[in-house]
Amino acid sequence: MHNGKCLDLSFAATESEASAGIAQLSQRLSAQGLPTHKAGDVKIALAEAINNVIEHAYADITPAKVKVRCRLHQNWLEILISDTGNPLPGFRVPDGIPASLGSTIDELPEGGFGWFLIHELTSDIRYERSNGCNRLSLRFDFPKPS
Repeated sequence: MHNGKCLDLSFAATESEASAGIAQLSQRLSAQGLPTHKAGDVKIALAEAINNVIEHAYADITPAKVKVRCRLHQNWLEILISDTGNPLPGFRVPDGIPASLGSTIDELPEGGFGWFLIHELTSDIRYERSNGCNRLSLRFDFPKPS
């Protein structure tokens, strides 16, 4: 897969299907040569992005499928996540600024950390909405060690 061959997976936009899909993708990417030191970052960012699809893109509408396409090259990985849910607010990737932390655990916000994590763990993020479909691209660079 280092020559850029694709790895595709599609699953229902539910928590259980997403969890199984993320585990399967992580295993298949590792088997195809994803560097061990990047595997955790990829899994966390993938889980956060797919969780956003389930919780927000399909909020108040009937969930459909989430499609994931991975292209693993020698020095980088691109993951394209597609869904037919609601678009991202403002049709753009959120800034990823972490939510303000309260002084007590009870004051911690419910969300606001996912996009921060995705921004921190990826090399590039792109989003487009076309013909009723959301397409979120996550890129992970892993240059060869010197």
